[in-house]
Amino acid sequence: MNLKNLNNLITEALAIEAEEAKSAGTLGYMARALVQATMPHKSPGQVEAWGRQNGNFSMVMQPGYVIDKITNKPRSIGLPYGTKPRLLMAFISSEAVKTQNKEIILGSSLADFMRQLDLKPTGGRWGTIPMLRDQMRRLFSASVFFQQKNEYAEISGGFKIASHSILFWDPKAPEQTAFWESTVTLTEEFYNEIVKNPVPINMHAMSALKTSSMALDIYCWLTYRMSYLKSSVEIPWELLAAQFGADYSELRDFKKNFLKQLKKVLVVYDTNIRESKNGLLLKPSKPHIPKMIVNNPVDS
Repeated sequence: MNLKNLNNLITEALAIEAEEAKSAGTLGYMARALVQATMPHKSPGQVEAWGRQNGNFSMVMQPGYVIDKITNKPRSIGLPYGTKPRLLMAFISSEAVKTQNKEIILGSSLADFMRQLDLKPTGGRWGTIPMLRDQMRRLFSASVFFQQKNEYAEISGGFKIASHSILFWDPKAPEQTAFWESTVTLTEEFYNEIVKNPVPINMHAMSALKTSSMALDIYCWLTYRMSYLKSSVEIPWELLAAQFGADYSELRDFKKNFLKQLKKVLVVYDTNIRESKNGLLLKPSKPHIPKMIVNNPVDS
């Protein structure tokens, strides 16, 4: 991490500490199923399914399909990956919990919506506008299946993320206000997963870590684990790699990048964690989101 990035993170950390998530605009949520097992960090290509394993919990994600205009046959839209679908997921999950509504209003203009994600609208082939639109299509059409097994029970389920989405924005005029609001309507199953099992997060922290998908995943995971951790636990590198680093062929490469991203997370969320001989040692720590705020998210 270079000095400039470190200084920026420290500035963000001080701001987070000062406000302590006291406003509803800072308090956010993530769906627990996508914190326990996360989306791809980079494009997995045109695959039929992709999955993660976290101990007894496993998650498989499948892409949506459209009819190819050239072949007239079904073609995969592709799976969501990288930082943008994680920021999108935080936004729609937070709105679902706060409004208690399956229909999520995205904004009157594309630029307005991107500002809510703390993204600067830029055009061109590799600009943020086409990349965000592509990730929105991938995320809103994806399906998730999960399974959790132990010696007593086996629990399985799944959900498609959105039942439908309506986007009226003009990518060439991101500041232009549309006549109708752009919305995404969550499926009943995904909506219930969010509102029944929300993981409280600090949206300011998400913004500070928005350049790294792994840093975002680590932050959400630590926030979740520390909310219920009662005693110290050591998590082996092999288990962490299965949960966070399925894209790495070598464990040492995963470990190197994980520790690099963990340093960024610890700048904005100072929690009791350290490297041990075989993995990471987690000790009970103060939750990043105060319980009194979580219990009263709309009025806080």
